[in-house]
Amino acid sequence: MPYRRLPNTNQARLRTLKSAVEQGQKIGDIRNLAFSLKTLEDARSLLIRYERALDEYKQCSDLQVKSNKGYQETLKMARLYVSHFIQVVNMCVLRKEIKAEFKLLYGLQPENTVVPDLSTDEKLLEWGQKVINGERDRQMKGGAPIYNPSIQKVKVFYENFAELENKQKVLQANTVRKMEEVNTLNKEVDAIILQIWDEVESTYANKEEEEKLDKCKEYGIIYYYRRAEKRKMSMADTNSLENSVSLQEI
Repeated sequence: MPYRRLPNTNQARLRTLKSAVEQGQKIGDIRNLAFSLKTLEDARSLLIRYERALDEYKQCSDLQVKSNKGYQETLKMARLYVSHFIQVVNMCVLRKEIKAEFKLLYGLQPENTVVPDLSTDEKLLEWGQKVINGERDRQMKGGAPIYNPSIQKVKVFYENFAELENKQKVLQANTVRKMEEVNTLNKEVDAIILQIWDEVESTYANKEEEEKLDKCKEYGIIYYYRRAEKRKMSMADTNSLENSVSLQEI
């Protein structure tokens, strides 16, 4: 016997629910409907909500993906300039142009010439702000400005990154929220699909097996055959074809 299986993706759920609703709406005489009118109304209402939720999720996801391209480019440039500025500070110390102890103003250890870890957004935000504040404080103590890159240029790329990083977080939060709304609705959708299938199968329970399956499929019920059943059906088809050929030869 074939078995049914609930859809396991959002689009499959949508197709299955829509198929049942559309089939129910096509029935001219409500007495011929294979599931209850109340179930049809519940399914129709849920379909509207589910389509809206999926559409809103897609819009948020698409917007996040679109924004991410510019964000990644801004992130790359900010990391490049912050890293370069720190390297220049270290070079200035080696050339005795800046006193080693002034590195503390940037949050850097005087004896350490390794560029700090800038691999994450959080680290880049942290160290970007440190070098901006450090250069400001050093100049206030009478130090000559560092050029190539200047702190003004570093600040431009850093602030652009900080702005887009915050925007990206908002977009990600929106996408996650919409995804959670869809996941919550999935439970309702699965429940109504299961209810429709149970009612439809009950309506056609006394039909012959092949007719029953055909009728149920009209309402979007998806049946699967086990491997042994598939082999049996394949063998039956082969035997039928051989018998047909034999009759033609006779």
